Amino acid sequence: MIKRNLLVMGLAVLLSACGFQLRGTGTAELAIRELDLSARNSYGETVTLMRQVLESSGVKVYASAPYKLVLTNEQETQRSLSYSGGGHSAEYELTTVLNYQIVGHNKLSLLDDKLQVQKVFIHDGSNITGSDQEANEVRKEMRRDLVQRMMLRLQQLTPAQLDQLQQTADDRAKAEADALEAARKAEANTPRQSPMQVPTE
Repeated sequence: MIKRNLLVMGLAVLLSACGFQLRGTGTAELAIRELDLSARNSYGETVTLMRQVLESSGVKVYASAPYKLVLTNEQETQRSLSYSGGGHSAEYELTTVLNYQIVGHNKLSLLDDKLQVQKVFIHDGSNITGSDQEANEVRKEMRRDLVQRMMLRLQQLTPAQLDQLQQTADDRAKAEADALEAARKAEANTPRQSPMQVPTE
């Protein structure tokens, strides 16, 4: 019995040392310690949950942070997969796509990407209330999945990578500004042709 307990404890220590966590438990460690957060719907459920998870992971979320996570768009679509005999129940697939950006200094976009989750649920025509509740639970689960996947994406980013992305964005913005200025100067230095004079007899 003692050997068995020691084996279980040893496995638990080994798994925790590898960074293993059960889904839905604990928090992810992020290299980013400060982050601003915004969304089109400032009080939406996804951005609210995202803020809670970030803060519980030790990230300081505030308006003037060096980098900003912007949830630019969240769209849900639903399609029918199958129908039962008599049309009493149907199988539906829900898909949610979340577009996001990471914005750095000078409001330059450093990263522009999207996340997508899909779930299937059964709608029972003879139990509409129960089916609606199940659909709402599925949506909540999808929202948790989106936030979890976003945290995994953020986990892969380090301050050094963000600095590199910022440098690339700065260089791109400078090149665009230089090209615009060069085009403006070229236009200003181009002699303007006077209207053609039509000789009169």
